[in-house]
Amino acid sequence: MASDVSPLEEARLAYRPQLPAALRTGIAQVTLEERDPAALAVAIRERFPHTSGRPALRLVPGTGPPPRGPLRVGVVLSGGQAPGGHNVILGLVDALAGFDPTSSVVGFLGGPKGILTSEYRELPRAAVEPYRNTGGFDLLGSGRDKIETPEQLETCTEACRALALGGLVVVGGDDSNTNAAILAEHFLAQGLGTVVVGVPKTIDGDMKGGGIEASFGFDTATKVYAELVGNIARDARSAGKYWHFVRLMGRSASHVTLECALRTRPNVTWIAEEVEERGQTLAEIVERIAEVVRRRAEAGRSYGVCLVPEGLIEFVPEMRALMTALDAVLDREVGASHGAAPAERVASVSGLLGASARATFDSLPAPIREQLLLDSDSHGNVQVSKIDTEALLVERVEARVRAWKAEGRFPGAFHAQTHFFGYEGRCAAPSNFDADYTYTLGHVAAALVAFDRTGYVAAVQGLAGSVERWSASAVPLTSLLGMELRKGRSVPVIGKALVRTDGPVFHAFARERERWAIEDAYLYPGAIQYFGPPEVAGRGPLSLALESASG
Repeated sequence: MASDVSPLEEARLAYRPQLPAALRTGIAQVTLEERDPAALAVAIRERFPHTSGRPALRLVPGTGPPPRGPLRVGVVLSGGQAPGGHNVILGLVDALAGFDPTSSVVGFLGGPKGILTSEYRELPRAAVEPYRNTGGFDLLGSGRDKIETPEQLETCTEACRALALGGLVVVGGDDSNTNAAILAEHFLAQGLGTVVVGVPKTIDGDMKGGGIEASFGFDTATKVYAELVGNIARDARSAGKYWHFVRLMGRSASHVTLECALRTRPNVTWIAEEVEERGQTLAEIVERIAEVVRRRAEAGRSYGVCLVPEGLIEFVPEMRALMTALDAVLDREVGASHGAAPAERVASVSGLLGASARATFDSLPAPIREQLLLDSDSHGNVQVSKIDTEALLVERVEARVRAWKAEGRFPGAFHAQTHFFGYEGRCAAPSNFDADYTYTLGHVAAALVAFDRTGYVAAVQGLAGSVERWSASAVPLTSLLGMELRKGRSVPVIGKALVRTDGPVFHAFARERERWAIEDAYLYPGAIQYFGPPEVAGRGPLSLALESASG
């Protein structure tokens, strides 16, 4: 009878995630060493009076058991999937068992909604063990439900009280950890002894800073995408006749695109943060791509690779102005227009826009205009993941090339292929780096619960070095919060960390991109390697190494 487990999954079950030296002698030997608290905005202090002003924490070897135990702890996987989530749960289970074998873990099903509906499953180690070093969130499922209304907060309070939870571990990105901050504050205000701890997760890599060096899943996802980009670059060079335009995950930040560029050396790469900083228009972006296409054609290379971050379109000045105008129009759109056929609705909305926004809107290809009018996401934002930015760029570059050809100024041919890499990277089996990192984060979360430290997010420092030298810590969730306007209200939100154009990672890319534009300097990273020498199987993100080297 055929096995339901692939040979690689069987082999990965044999891999034992590594822990930093400070945690290897047993998580029960961990204490917490306080550091000075971060300064907070007045609005945050007022909104979070019970959890504000707390110090950052560091985990070091201790001499005795934690003050709390045995413990019953809940865990929820929130937001989009990211490689390594199952190892967080395994680390949590193993660490709690190290404190007291009678401790237990329950997992809420389907994300935060599982807390609101009290849908959960018991997670004895035997249930979690088969998921060790596997991708996905299929052990529990996930979801993007917000927990913010007084009714929802009270429902969560009653759910945790009914289950007698000593802790709740929220695995998620910036919005999910904002949920964790709000829950921690509410539980303290209600006198509930459930410690709330966050774990930083997002393949976009934009939950970092303030003591968090990286979000888990970023390393694995970018390695998956880089393999695909490298394969495409090899194909482009082999066939010699196609330009490949690749859109990559990352709505608000271009970390994924930048990491993949460093790993593969494409001919053109757009970093949305630089586009915004320079105020580059769509026409300027198209002109830059077309110039590289022409220069390569003149060198006998009518092929190439162009990387585009998912959120690029929002950082282009005239497109951002258009989206702001569309938000206002769509908020007041009434009548038959909203349910009309796409072409009719496009015409109706165009007539409601001001002159400048209408000119931009009408200049776009019909499919892009229709995509801009799709229903907003849960935060009221245009769904940029459904906008084929790469196709828009191809259409504009084709028009530029046709004009040059008519003038006798373009010697070659331009044929384009488009790609969007997104879901392909979210549930891959975690790299050794992510497997070790997430297992460590699970142990840190367990220690925070056991030492009664609520309102923190687990963190690990020294990630660019060997696991042996990693150090574990915790960052107050309130220190990451800022006030942001969402749906017309000022609300506390953990801000997304954007690419720093003055930072070492961007500088490393910027120094080489002109050479990559014309030469075939492609790198072909290949598939994720789980076995082999450390330089092959043990390397984490290149961006982490560059940031570490810069001090």
